[in-house]
Amino acid sequence: MSKASRRRPPARPAPASSSRRSWRAALVIGLVGLGVVIAAATGWRYARTSSPISGPIVLISIDTLRADHLPVYGYQHGDTPNIDALARDAVVFEHAYTQAPQTLPAHASLLTGELPFQDGVRDNLGFILKPGTDTLARQLDARGFTTGGVVSSFVLRKETGIGQGFDFFDASLPSSSPDLSLGDVRRDGADSEAVAERWLDQQASSRFFLFLHLYDVHRPYITRPAFSTLAPYDQQVSYDDEMVGRLLDALKRKKLYEQATIILVSDHGEGLGDHGEQEHGVFLYNDTVHVAFIVKMPGNQRAGTRIAEPVQHIDVVPTILDLVHAPRPAGLLGRSLRPLLEGTGKVPETGIYAEAMYPRYHFGWSALYSLTDSRYRYIRAPHPELYDLQRDPGERHNILDDRPRVAEAMAGALAQIMAGAKEQAPAQVSADTLERLQSLGYVGTVSSTPSDTPDSKLPDPKDKIQVLEAYRNAVDLADHREFAQAIAGLQKVVAAEPEMADVWDQIASLSLRTGQPKEAAEAYKHLVTLKPDRPNGYLGMATALLQLKQYDQAIEHARLAASVTPKDDPIGAATAHALIAKIAMAEGNAALANQEAAAAEQFDPTLPMKAYIAARLLYNQGKYAEAVPLFEQALAAVKKRSTQIPELHFYAGDSLARLDRYAEAERQFREELHYFPQNIRAYASLAMLYRAAGNDAASEQSIQALLTASPLPESYATAAKLLTVFGEPQKAAAVREEARRRFGAVAARPQ
Repeated sequence: MSKASRRRPPARPAPASSSRRSWRAALVIGLVGLGVVIAAATGWRYARTSSPISGPIVLISIDTLRADHLPVYGYQHGDTPNIDALARDAVVFEHAYTQAPQTLPAHASLLTGELPFQDGVRDNLGFILKPGTDTLARQLDARGFTTGGVVSSFVLRKETGIGQGFDFFDASLPSSSPDLSLGDVRRDGADSEAVAERWLDQQASSRFFLFLHLYDVHRPYITRPAFSTLAPYDQQVSYDDEMVGRLLDALKRKKLYEQATIILVSDHGEGLGDHGEQEHGVFLYNDTVHVAFIVKMPGNQRAGTRIAEPVQHIDVVPTILDLVHAPRPAGLLGRSLRPLLEGTGKVPETGIYAEAMYPRYHFGWSALYSLTDSRYRYIRAPHPELYDLQRDPGERHNILDDRPRVAEAMAGALAQIMAGAKEQAPAQVSADTLERLQSLGYVGTVSSTPSDTPDSKLPDPKDKIQVLEAYRNAVDLADHREFAQAIAGLQKVVAAEPEMADVWDQIASLSLRTGQPKEAAEAYKHLVTLKPDRPNGYLGMATALLQLKQYDQAIEHARLAASVTPKDDPIGAATAHALIAKIAMAEGNAALANQEAAAAEQFDPTLPMKAYIAARLLYNQGKYAEAVPLFEQALAAVKKRSTQIPELHFYAGDSLARLDRYAEAERQFREELHYFPQNIRAYASLAMLYRAAGNDAASEQSIQALLTASPLPESYATAAKLLTVFGEPQKAAAVREEARRRFGAVAARPQ
């Protein structure tokens, strides 16, 4: 595939006169409502005068892609020949915007045509697209299109409801540890594209709609040797450009490219430090809300056209429905862009809405809301902002005080849009839950920032960006296994900002990961106090108490988790019951363990808890031969899941090793380490297995791998003990000395 030329976008139009600005400011409010009426009328008019498209329709979403990091938008340091080639055959919208700088809310708006407060999806966590939503896929299915969707991130898993209306929706992800963050549970773009291509090959007709979501541009970045000369972020962009090229080549092989309508968008951008935010979710500047938007029409109509009018995600659904001559659902605020795509007319100017709820839901700061038109962006915040996007595209100079009339008009227009917003109900905790919490020692279990506090009374995220970056820097330290420094950094954050629930969650999970259950329990106590309506705090506390062998309190916390888990979250309920089963098993209560394992499977039939618990109970009695078939039954079941059961492979391997089935045991220990690379006992078991087989080199490699993957005091203590048992006292002494240098002393004892 040849590289496309890199063309800069044309110069922006000259600023309007002062009289023009005043006139526009006075009419902004009216244009918002008028735009919807005119859009519907013009859509009907053009639907009458041209034939409907019959397919294929292909929608490609590249997650976290900044428009200004594509050569087609003027970027000088990227390498995207396939997107460039597509743009030469297409219409490029220079000023396109997302409704939210987060994956799930952005895609919900993209696929429903509704604003986040209309479709009810306001954040990546805790929200789903309500059943029966009239998605684009559902509407096209009603028009006789076969619909297929392929996504690459856990954030868009089937349970979010984002796959409603698709005949085929593939959200299969590689099996992984449940400890991974949402952003880490992903599928490589090459694998997703291959699934999409296989589905494409199965279509006997061209009347189909294909949605492909690529997630490789999202952090954490993966090294791409083929693009090693580029910056890490740009490497990911180039990689997904290759995936786009593969899909386009597949369309060409099937001789469908010319007749296809292809829409390439990004869901949101990435801060990359431009306004102090490295990632996304907090701010509503161009860094994160300006997105790619490229539309190739059948027959490459209007190829190479560039359009300066602002457009948005919620314009996609009305546009596609207009192109296929489908009726427009009531209540949509987006416009059909068909007149611009066909060159037959204009679309009405309208204010473009965006929101950032992440700072409120996760940190207790104010949410942000914005309105953007062809010249200005107004941001509603405790300290409002107004930017002239023509003169100041980098949004460095807040001109709110210089343009009070513009600010007032845009604030009014934004308020009019939000007048229909559904207020988020404050978190409700039942009296029974509060009573149980108080009996467990939670005194004053209400956050000092109630969830119904007005945004104006909350901190402005602009004033907290250094705190946010300190938090994310600590998370980066944890990703690089600098656990002590990460925890210390997080503790500094909560010392200054004790209301940041996500930070307490990170401290707690890292403390558990590093063998500090007491410290974890203390952090989880803060999390439960701040978020008594969320199950994850209770689950974490139960896990910490299990490690501390405080079984009764551990079970009570797990039951609390089950009681506050939403009814539409069966996976969450299954997790709570599975944890109770593990606690009961550790306590020696076989009846309760089996009962709760069965309950877990009722909520999640793919979770083989009954077989796993039964096998573990036999293992604990030393009945290894009887345990192995049950372990194998559980192992066969988890192959179909995206998340694994911690220590399932380890206990299966240990049982096999005790039966002298060493080759099978080795495979299971390695599988455990594949999903849980910090499992100290799995490394130790491999080292012992290799030493018994006379493979001293492999045994030593396992010990070194343990210290690399899990650089903790307990790991060093385990390594020193193994080397002593193996008759290598000098090496054991060297390991102890290294531990003293790193940690001061080896405080933890090996398990």
